[in-house]
Amino acid sequence: MKKKKTVSTIKYGKSFKAGLIMVAVILILAVIGLFWTPYDVNEMSYTVKNNAPSLLHPFGTDNFGRDVLSRVMQGASLSFLIAVAVVGMGTIAGTVVGALTGYFGGIADAVLMRINDALSAFPGVLLALVIIAVIGNGKYNLILALGIVFIPSYVRVVRGEVLKQKELDYVKNMKLMGASDLHIIFIDILPNIKTALTASVLIGFQNAVLSEAGMSYLGLGVTPPDPSLGRMLSEAQSSLIYAPWYAIAPGLTILFLTLGLGFISHGLAER
Repeated sequence: MKKKKTVSTIKYGKSFKAGLIMVAVILILAVIGLFWTPYDVNEMSYTVKNNAPSLLHPFGTDNFGRDVLSRVMQGASLSFLIAVAVVGMGTIAGTVVGALTGYFGGIADAVLMRINDALSAFPGVLLALVIIAVIGNGKYNLILALGIVFIPSYVRVVRGEVLKQKELDYVKNMKLMGASDLHIIFIDILPNIKTALTASVLIGFQNAVLSEAGMSYLGLGVTPPDPSLGRMLSEAQSSLIYAPWYAIAPGLTILFLTLGLGFISHGLAER
């Protein structure tokens, strides 16, 4: 008989551990940035404009004399919170729609899946741009736009898993025992698809961070005076030659976070 893995016997690979460390470093900065930063993120001082990294300013200063480390810390916090909201919206809505359509099927499934396919046909960023153009920019509108964009992918994942699960013996046994359809869907089936859903959430979080940075880079996401990693990259374009640290710090933050999430997802798939 094959021995069932327990929590104590599960082995995680090097990619998972490396990803965990990378994400942990950024999250520590982000969490601290929610409550404290070395300097006011919007405090300008032309006497220290474009200063190189030093003990006073470990990541240097920007072309307005603002401390880059402080802005990266709070920008990472904002990116993290936006990604959580976007993935949460996409996961909840996508799970409910995907689970119900996959389990019940019928006309509702056909109609909703055609709508889902139509939304999926648009490139995600393009669809988000259209929504932002209609409702306006800003962090809350950005969350709404990206949340809508992310829903179809979760619908497909959950619906596909539910279609497989509902044909298994344990679902048929629950029906014979008189369990309600909603009980079977949300209490019995959904816990059994958590592995696929967890991988989708990690990938979604990775994409949400990149999407937020991209939209803010274009000036369609987070608006001043709130710091944003994407907006910092946009502002740094004019000073790449004489103050490259202003682009390096937010760029590496985005890179570490997205790569780390990718390594964690890959590590979970390898188990």
